[in-house]
Amino acid sequence: MASDITKKHPWHLVDPSPWPIVGTVGALTMALGGIWFMKDGPLWGFLAGVAIVLYCMYGWWRDVVREAESGADHTSPVRHGLRVGMLLFIVSEVMFFFAFFWAYFNSSMPILSFAAHETWPPEGIEPLYTWSIPFLNTLILLTSGGTVTWAHHAVRAGDRKALLIALALTIVLGVIFLGFQAYEYAHAAFGLTDGIYPSTFFIATGFHGFHVFVGACFLTVCFFRARAGHFSETQHVGFEAAAWYWHFVDVVWLFLFTWVYWWGSYGYQW
Repeated sequence: MASDITKKHPWHLVDPSPWPIVGTVGALTMALGGIWFMKDGPLWGFLAGVAIVLYCMYGWWRDVVREAESGADHTSPVRHGLRVGMLLFIVSEVMFFFAFFWAYFNSSMPILSFAAHETWPPEGIEPLYTWSIPFLNTLILLTSGGTVTWAHHAVRAGDRKALLIALALTIVLGVIFLGFQAYEYAHAAFGLTDGIYPSTFFIATGFHGFHVFVGACFLTVCFFRARAGHFSETQHVGFEAAAWYWHFVDVVWLFLFTWVYWWGSYGYQW
C-alpha cells in the first residue's frame, strides 16, 4: 500500500482501484437500461445499472473513509485539494440550476423571448399559494441551515454530543421538507404535461428536492461517522463537504421561493 511506504512529500498517491471502471459500467448499464425501458422494454436493465452504481458508491467511499482514517494519506495539502474539488463540484451544480432558471425566465419574461406568455402563470394554470407550504418549507430549510452550522461549530470545538444532536436535527428537518414537497406535488392543480409553467416548475423544484435527498443521505453518513469518532477538530473534510452542499441547497431554495413561487404567482387571485 502507498500509505505504508515512507513518503518524502505531502501528496496522496492513490492505490490502483477498480471503482472507476465499475462506476463506468454501472452508468452505461443504467443509461442503456433507461433507454430500453422508455422504448417499452423491461425495467430490470435500468435497475441493474442503479444497483451497480450504488455498489460502486459504497465501495469507493468506504475506501476514501479508510484513507482519511489512516493518519498518513489526508495531509493538509490533500485536504485542501479535496475542499477545492468540492467547491468546483458545487459550481457545476450551480450551472444546472442556472439552466433551469434561464428556461423559466425565458418562458415568463417577454423581454427575454418573443415566445414568452403575455400572462404568467399562463391562463388556466393555478399556481401554488406562496405563503402556505412553500413558505413553511423555506422556514424549515433555513432552520436546517442553522443546525448544520451549529454542527460545524461543534465539530471544530470537539463537542461530539452537540455534533450528533445538530446533525440529527438537520437530517430530520430535511426529511420533513421532502415530505411537505411530496404533499405539495400531490395536491398541485396542474400536472407535468400541462404546459411550460408546470414543466419548468417541476424540473427546477424537483431537481432541488433531489438535492435535498442527496444532502440528507450525505449528512446521515456523516452522523454515523461522527458517532464512530471519525471527525476531529482539525480533520473533518467529509463533514465540511456535506455542510457546504447543504448550504448550497439552502441558497438555491431561496431563489426558487423568490422567483418561482412568489414572483411567479404575483398578482394571481386565488
